Amino acid sequence: MTDWELIYDREPLRGSWNMAVDEYLFLLAQKSQKTYLRFYTWLRPTASLGCSQDINKVLNLEECRKRGVDVVRRMTGGKLVLHHLEVTYSVASARADLFTATLEGSYRLISEALVRGLELLGLSAGLAASTPSAYARSQLPCFAYPARNEVEINGRKAIGSAQKRSGTSFLQHGSIPLVKEVELLSAISYGLDPERADSMTSLSDELGKPVSYDQAVGCLIEGFRQQFQVELSSRQLAPEENRIIARIESEKYASWSWTGERLEPAGFDF
Repeated sequence: MTDWELIYDREPLRGSWNMAVDEYLFLLAQKSQKTYLRFYTWLRPTASLGCSQDINKVLNLEECRKRGVDVVRRMTGGKLVLHHLEVTYSVASARADLFTATLEGSYRLISEALVRGLELLGLSAGLAASTPSAYARSQLPCFAYPARNEVEINGRKAIGSAQKRSGTSFLQHGSIPLVKEVELLSAISYGLDPERADSMTSLSDELGKPVSYDQAVGCLIEGFRQQFQVELSSRQLAPEENRIIARIESEKYASWSWTGERLEPAGFDF
């Protein structure tokens, strides 16, 4: 019996629901010794903010409204991300014996699993050695530059990830673009130099042909299997779990008090 459970959402989901599911898995991981690996994608173009970002400094809300871009705030840190034509992964666990007890250690191990997955897809990926200091201090979007231990291909950021920790428990999730959408990202964000367009990439750009969501996810799942030497048990969320997730979504991720004002609601218990 495996202690890894795989949640593979094949249909696109709204952004607020995606964030609520990830928070539920983070809370669930604190109550169990299981590790949850999830893959999902987005119903509509969605801008996600890091938990502490000032929305007015990084996002053009009027342009988001004009272009039909939804907005959510993540429970994790990091910078602005535009989610749309991509694979998104999340890992939730409290297993310090598997992932180490540190953010950097667990981040690197998960990045190595993602690299394995991209190699199975036919791409030569690696980990960025350092974070540019100007980027670290900036309000630029996540994909403007690679940061230390993030996955890059030919010097371009291929995956942008962020993590939330509570003791040894953590949630890490990240965006893996299948298609590059520089124009839309530039329109809704502040400070992205159009010259950076050539430094941004996607799996389809790097492979030189279209990459489907299912194709990419299949390789990434195998990358995690190989990296951690585990079997993954397929998992469907139960009706009662979906009711809890709906409450998390309603009270937090679909609420402007969290998304716009960074006001954390009372903790969730189940």
